[in-house]
Amino acid sequence: MTTEVVCKRNSPFRFLHKLPIRLTFTEKKASPLVISDLAKQDELKKRTHILECAWNQEDEEEEEEVVTEVVDGSEETDSNHDIYGDIGNRAPNEFEQIGRFTTFKVYIAWFALFLFAHIREYVTRFGFVKDLSSKENQKMKDFVPLFSDFEAFYQRNCYIKVRDVFERPICSVPGATVDLVDRVSHDGNWTYEYPGTRTNVINVGSYNYLGFAQSAGPCADKSAASIDSEGLSCCTTVHERGRSISQAKLEKLVAEFLGVEDAICFSMGFATNSMNAPCLVDKHSLIISDKYNHASLILGCRLSGASTKVFEHNDMESLEKILRDSIAYGNPKTHRPYKKILIIVEGIYSMEGSICNLPGIIALKKKYNAYLYLDEAHSIGAMGKTGKGVVEYWGCDPRDVDILMGTFTKSFGSAGGYIAGSKRTVDHLRVASPTGYYSSPMSPPIAQQIYTSMSIIMGRDGTNDGAQRIERLARNSHYFRMKLKQMGFIVYGSNDSPVVPMLIYFPTMCGFYGREMLARSIGCVVVSFPATHMTEGRVRFCISAAHTKEQLDEVLSTVDTLGSMSRSKFSRRSHLYKNLKIEW
Repeated sequence: MTTEVVCKRNSPFRFLHKLPIRLTFTEKKASPLVISDLAKQDELKKRTHILECAWNQEDEEEEEEVVTEVVDGSEETDSNHDIYGDIGNRAPNEFEQIGRFTTFKVYIAWFALFLFAHIREYVTRFGFVKDLSSKENQKMKDFVPLFSDFEAFYQRNCYIKVRDVFERPICSVPGATVDLVDRVSHDGNWTYEYPGTRTNVINVGSYNYLGFAQSAGPCADKSAASIDSEGLSCCTTVHERGRSISQAKLEKLVAEFLGVEDAICFSMGFATNSMNAPCLVDKHSLIISDKYNHASLILGCRLSGASTKVFEHNDMESLEKILRDSIAYGNPKTHRPYKKILIIVEGIYSMEGSICNLPGIIALKKKYNAYLYLDEAHSIGAMGKTGKGVVEYWGCDPRDVDILMGTFTKSFGSAGGYIAGSKRTVDHLRVASPTGYYSSPMSPPIAQQIYTSMSIIMGRDGTNDGAQRIERLARNSHYFRMKLKQMGFIVYGSNDSPVVPMLIYFPTMCGFYGREMLARSIGCVVVSFPATHMTEGRVRFCISAAHTKEQLDEVLSTVDTLGSMSRSKFSRRSHLYKNLKIEW
């Protein structure tokens, strides 16, 4: 039997800790000291691919012989395999790029859009067209403007033309299907008339990943029952009166579900990031943020007063360079070392559909003694064998992540957010967070909805309904993504992600897809500038476990038809999937 001992020395010479020195002993004879090749460390620094930074046990077995313990005559391999396949062989993030000529045409489309916008402004100014927009009073023109001139110009002339594909009011539960209130505009989307009818559409726009957004069932029943016992609101703040019983039980369950010491819940997901990030760092700290982090994280970084640096999306080489330089040069404002370095990333990026390279980030975090803040708003419940997010998806230890954050608005069909981690960190947030002084606790039926849905995911209801939902979501996501690629569309992100961004690039395509999909009874989300880059307009599909294969096939058939009509099948890799048999 062979045993490995990794030697680490607690000394001021920390660079020696990085030397991979292994002492190998055997029962028959003493083994010599084996020092692995230092080039292995240099190679690790260059591993920026999402798969290469994951721990791949096959590579280690090729370098040195490792004896695996056998229990009852069988190897323990179940922990390395789940519904997504082997942990060391995850689906990579894909970002297929278009040619320069197509990019140039997208810029030309934007140029034409702004050109006609200026012409419209000129015609409106001289009274040829009635001005329906809201503008500041001319008598107050010498005062500081309330909003940016460009933002107002963009809203009046660009956004308003496609406003009908956004802000659609719904009048039912946002499940696999949803009812939209019909509306008509006769003045270019400035105002709407409501005829009193509704349209039922297939819902691929809501974040209802596990299908818990239901008006009937155990979640709805127990939430309604909590109103009778606890009411709708606590009508106070946490520090004045306290939290509800439902919220107190929920916080314990969240900590147990994530495998950490403690957790704290908040009534708003956006505020969970923006209001609590300032409690963790100060002006003497450094925040290293991913390029595509959510607006709530960006606002939290700004409010904290800490220095902020941005690394390229999911690029471990870029992250390590910033870490190394920040430690070497310190804070340029004070010419002193940073007291704390906090890395902030997301589990699944809502606009890219990509999954963060958590093993690589954890490795760098440990190497440079930084802290890690992981936002699992879109991944908690939706990823991992038992729904525990990207931490479980990658097979990482939740204790390696200092701050675990997530929201309940997606997979749990409710509202609010949480922060979990060590008891010391959570106790600090209970005292220092502004939400404890200036916002109300979670509404009891909201907390009960989360508690019941999370209990179902954990199997505490005595069924395997939660496991079936997670598996069905994984099947639906993979099937839908592969079908789109086979049709010739460019799809960003990982094949395991339930967020499916389909690139259409041109701004005019957003209005086309939004209207034509609705005309065919499909509700989706179209996204363009400023939510994305000017040249990367997209249709974003959010897949749910509530969707049936027939519903997905109907959506795919419609998208295929519209893609042929608009010539928006830009992928040059469709031949790779042409003869691929895609099974649900």
